[in-house]
Amino acid sequence: MLSVVPDPTSGNDGSTQGSSPSSLLDEIAREGARRMLAEALQAEVDAYISQHSGERDEHGHRLVVRNGSHQPREVLTSSGAVEVTAPRVNDKRIDPDTGERKRFSSAILPPWARKSPKITEVLPLLYLHGLSSGDFVPALGQFLGSTKGLSSTVITKLTEQWKAEQRAFAARDLSAVDYVYVWADGIHVNIRLDEHKLCLLVLIGVRADGRKELITLADGYRESTESWADVLRDCARRGMRAPTLAIGDGALGFWGALREVFPTTAEQRCWFHKTGNVLAALPKSAQPGAKKALAEIWNAEDKHHAREAVTAFETTYGAKFPKAVAKLTDDLDELLAFFDYPAEHWQHLRTTNPIESTFATVRHRTKVTKGPGSRAAGLAMAFKLIESAQTRWRAINAPHLVALVRAGARFTAGQLIERPDDHAPPSAA
Repeated sequence: MLSVVPDPTSGNDGSTQGSSPSSLLDEIAREGARRMLAEALQAEVDAYISQHSGERDEHGHRLVVRNGSHQPREVLTSSGAVEVTAPRVNDKRIDPDTGERKRFSSAILPPWARKSPKITEVLPLLYLHGLSSGDFVPALGQFLGSTKGLSSTVITKLTEQWKAEQRAFAARDLSAVDYVYVWADGIHVNIRLDEHKLCLLVLIGVRADGRKELITLADGYRESTESWADVLRDCARRGMRAPTLAIGDGALGFWGALREVFPTTAEQRCWFHKTGNVLAALPKSAQPGAKKALAEIWNAEDKHHAREAVTAFETTYGAKFPKAVAKLTDDLDELLAFFDYPAEHWQHLRTTNPIESTFATVRHRTKVTKGPGSRAAGLAMAFKLIESAQTRWRAINAPHLVALVRAGARFTAGQLIERPDDHAPPSAA
């Protein structure tokens, strides 16, 4: 709990004689922020428990109950640092899809949060979650503690500014940057455009210096080959070179487009998506064992051991579940492509995690806007969301090896075996 500690120069009533009025106002603001946050967190937990109050075990006991409080932690707000003690929830329900215990996660203060969101981060999330522009001011007031300065006019100016920034970003020259690795994914968000939902086609790349950054963001009504081809052709027109390796979900139309526009780029299928596809073709009783067996493939020490793990998977599941095995073996070369690159890069190249994690809070929502959303605003909001997330992205491991990959160095079992200049003729004396 925050407490106002009297200054040694204060009188008996706590009135400060030697400090400035602004410091007392700051303290009052911090105390107000702490109380408001505490009340909001408690209300959120109350609503969650009430929602599941009817769910009980075989003895009639509630499955979702309060369970004390988490350890206090300090959160940085616009009013300064405040100490927050969040209520804890004991959720004993089991997720039927994963077989794991369900967990309560606060939307107001996630476990990882150490500071309050900025308006530049909150507004895009609100739009992509399904709020209409008329709901922004009261919703932002809940996030920021006040609606002061958040008139509809201010919100409109912000969105117009962000649309202009997104248009400038989409038209920028790409010839000065070399993207060696790229991740591709189609993100469906719940903004209705006429009869369709907005689909965002996202490309994130790794520069030659190892840094990750957004390459392009476009809208489409589907993840078709032609939609992706339009995106890649536009990148090529603006000067983008063919990446060395592209990573994405096998179901994307992206691959046909990649072979047309950048035919020299190698392909890596996302293991996160592939694991989900394989497990979906198995009964739930077989899924835990199969998940562990799949992990032994992508976690193998090299490609040879990975293929041995694939053979073991076929032996175990092939007779009873041939469709599940086919989902693994049909594009096996593309699943194991990452083994031909530096071992330090493997964890980055196996999945489309940079895109998945950025949009995780958006794509799992089910609420949809009541009326048609703005296509331009949807793009602008997604752009601002990625732009904000991009400031927290770190370079991939061993960034110095990225330039060697681009130069054509060869790697076996993740280790460098041949530099690009190993066969260069000796210079004349």
